[in-house]
Amino acid sequence: MPRSERSPLLLAGLLATAGVAHFATPRPFDATIPRALPGTPRAWTYASGAAELALAAGLALPRTRKAAALATAAFFVGVFPANVKMAADWRHRPTPQKAAAFGRLPLQVPLVLWARGVARKTEGSS
Repeated sequence: MPRSERSPLLLAGLLATAGVAHFATPRPFDATIPRALPGTPRAWTYASGAAELALAAGLALPRTRKAAALATAAFFVGVFPANVKMAADWRHRPTPQKAAAFGRLPLQVPLVLWARGVARKTEGSS
């Protein structure tokens, strides 16, 4: 299977893995939820995990791939504040943890671009 055909499935796999992790080990995700959001952190953790699983399913199906890819790009932008909160909260942790938290921030850009690229490539086959 060519790389361009694997790309949506790899992105779906990434989202599915993250979605399952939100349900299997929610506590670390709860800590990243900005306090300004209404409701409980656990509710947001589960909602985020469910969204990731739904996006993964949408990316896996060619018929829904374009819409799911665009929604995935928006999702990656939407969770950026949680990554910023995590980096701020971890600024006093040991260097490897701090580096991981701050290193996640610029990784959002390639994730958004990856999702947009999947949408763009899907346009040609729709």
